[in-house]
Amino acid sequence: MIQRPALLRLLDEVGTVDAVGVEERAAKFATRSIKRESKRFGLRLAASMVDLTTLEGKDTPGKVASLCRKALRAHDTVEVPPVAAVCVYPTMVRAAVGALAGSSVRVASVATAFPSGQAPIKSRLAEVKAAVADGADEIDMVIQRGAFLAGDLVRVRDEIERVRDACGEATLKVILETGELETYDNIRAASFLAMRVLRPGDFIKTSTGKTSANATLANHQVMIEAIRDHYLASGTEIAMKPAGGIRNAKEALHFLVAVKETLGDAWLNNRRYRFGASSLLNDLVRQLVKQETGAYQAPWNFTENAGGY
Repeated sequence: MIQRPALLRLLDEVGTVDAVGVEERAAKFATRSIKRESKRFGLRLAASMVDLTTLEGKDTPGKVASLCRKALRAHDTVEVPPVAAVCVYPTMVRAAVGALAGSSVRVASVATAFPSGQAPIKSRLAEVKAAVADGADEIDMVIQRGAFLAGDLVRVRDEIERVRDACGEATLKVILETGELETYDNIRAASFLAMRVLRPGDFIKTSTGKTSANATLANHQVMIEAIRDHYLASGTEIAMKPAGGIRNAKEALHFLVAVKETLGDAWLNNRRYRFGASSLLNDLVRQLVKQETGAYQAPWNFTENAGGY
């Protein structure tokens, strides 16, 4: 029988979270004043960190190719860097690889029975291996939240380890689904559980973007503080990806301020930080146009990213 004391022992090792304190810190990041040149830099940086995503049952190779064109060139007149990656279902990996050939944009694929994680481990591993064989550079996996909450930490850890091995050279992003973990303490514990088997450059990620509760400054703060503490203890540099609910440039800049003040400039690049928020790219471009021209463009002048986070 699974015993929750395993979770309590992990929390005793890594420490609990002062919920009031973390929410106060998170709220302060939204009050920082960012001047014109720093804002322009931050907008371009955020654009370069986006995982441009389509995860719909009606996805087609043509739709993926269109998304890849936007990933490479988001606007015709304003300088916008290519995004970090295009994220698709495993069946669309080949289409994305073909459309992005020769570019710096990576191909990411959700796997392991995304978004529920409720499938036998054998089929989840097969899905990962198939995506990597088709050319995926990155794999976004989901943990078994039910197993974690039941205290079966050995199972969760071992499954992350097996997925990591199935990835080969591909980067692994471990989705905690923070909205289902119930407490900040659980988010911190799950972060450490994952980080202890991840490689330098692998990610922990807040959410699938498929639930009602996604990335917030507070749960993000819990996770980046865990990354900081793990790095100070082990020297292992784990990357971070908030996903879901970050839809405008102002919010993205708040998240970047949190990263700068908690982890430092070494994490302000798309090797160590991503946004899983495809609809965010349109507003970043819109704000960059405003910086260049002094006038806002209408939202409908920018293409939508149906199926994104």
